[in-house]
Amino acid sequence: MVYIESWDEFVERSIQLYRADPHSTRYVTKYRHCDGKLVLKVTDNREGCAIPSYAVNDQPTFVLSCLKFKTDQAQDAKKMEKLNNIFFTLMVRGPEADISEVTGKEQMDAQPSKKGRGRKQ
Repeated sequence: MVYIESWDEFVERSIQLYRADPHSTRYVTKYRHCDGKLVLKVTDNREGCAIPSYAVNDQPTFVLSCLKFKTDQAQDAKKMEKLNNIFFTLMVRGPEADISEVTGKEQMDAQPSKKGRGRKQ
């Protein structure tokens, strides 16, 4: 299994893996309270972790079928929520859906402000 260090790389490669085979791709989250670690795994249920794929030059490139990301930072929970929204969008609208509109800022802008709550003094 391959642990990817960069969150952005993990998200990008996870989306590519899902779009390549949406029917057999799984997304698993695991939290170990005793360690305080959150592990995210995206896999497409292939036997090996590295599968050779041949490019135009007949040079073998390896496509990973199992990606993992491990963190112990609480701030990464928001990033995981964003990744969940991306996967939900891809599952509902199809693997070729545009996911550029699924961001945290746009969702926050869409929420109404909470002015007028509380007592006046």
